Amino acid sequence: MGVATRTAEAADRDQVAALLDTAFHDDPVSSWVFPEKEHRRAVHGLFMGCFLDAALAEGRVDLLEDGSAAALWLSVPAGEPEEEDDMPALMRRTADPDNERAELVGRLTGAIHPTERAHAYLLLIAVAPDRQGEGLGTALLTPVLEQCDRDGLPAYLEASSARSRELYLRLGFTDRGEPLRLPDGPLMWPMWREPATG
Repeated sequence: MGVATRTAEAADRDQVAALLDTAFHDDPVSSWVFPEKEHRRAVHGLFMGCFLDAALAEGRVDLLEDGSAAALWLSVPAGEPEEEDDMPALMRRTADPDNERAELVGRLTGAIHPTERAHAYLLLIAVAPDRQGEGLGTALLTPVLEQCDRDGLPAYLEASSARSRELYLRLGFTDRGEPLRLPDGPLMWPMWREPATG
């Protein structure tokens, strides 16, 4: 499937933030972080905006030209981080200061994030709900994964639903250890993709 993509810029922030908010509003992890629907509606966009700001500042955001899908990527070097990651605390402070889960999800995923090798980190991929199932996610990710193959670079992500895990399995990712179970909540699947050779 050929799709027209471009790299999102700061001027695209509001559009991409709205897409992330809509695409992940009923995601199992978002529903765990913000279990009360009305409250989630009020703060979820702020929460997702933190991921977007990190990718715009330090990584890359691939956006379909029609705005129906976006992928947020970070380049992660090998080795333990020199400083504690302040992103989880920032997410809680920005979106929902009284909600421990808004920080805990980032702390738990950070604790299992691989550090031994440099890799491309798929922070999030969002497809508009009315466009899901059309292959847009695969179309958006395939060029990046092909570049990873050419560069000999692995890729990593955490799948937040069984459905998204199935997509990543088809794209060459494998489970990396046991799933992470959020306290009294859903599973997240850490997944790793070795670059294809030959």
